Formats: sequence, structure tokens, C-alpha cells
Amino acid sequence: MRMLNPVHPGRFLRTEVIEAHGLSVTKAARILHVSRPTLSGLLNGKANLSGDMALRFEKAFGIDMETLMRMQNSYNIAQTRSRANKIRVERYEPQPTV
Repeated sequence: MRMLNPVHPGRFLRTEVIEAHGLSVTKAARILHVSRPTLSGLLNGKANLSGDMALRFEKAFGIDMETLMRMQNSYNIAQTRSRANKIRVERYEPQPTV
């Protein structure tokens, strides 16, 4: 079953990890050993979650990397499907060989 509007993983991480632990973005970036702008971009939904970042969250906060990556994949699929009418490709029909 398709999720019509899955949440960006950055939004989830902002509310369920960063805010839930009472952390500032600056402090969380230090914990994760990334720059503040890098983390801010993710948390604000302006950057995709990379495998490296997902692993950092797993190591620091115990959130399963695979779960985070599935969230990113679901978000990407939904975003692409929302633009499907702009992608012009016709179905390939193989020609019978003689």
C-alpha cells in the first residue's frame, strides 16, 4: 500500500529525537560530528537523509538505520509520483520477431 504523503525523515528526527531530547541543532550536530548547516538542512527537509547520517543517528540515539532509510525512500517515491504527469515516457511494446 502506498503512503500518499509520507513525512520527510528530517521532520521526524527533529521532533522525535532532537526536540524530544531537548537538544539544540548545534548540540545535536556536535553529537553527530557533522556541521550545523548539514544537520539543519536535513531537519528542515531541504536535504535528503544519507546512509552515513542515518548510521550516525543509529549510533548516537539508537534509531534503526534501516527504518530511517525506508522513511527516506518512501518520501522520495511519493515526491516522484507527485510529478509523474510531467514525465513523458510511453510503454515499450516488443515487436514480434519473424
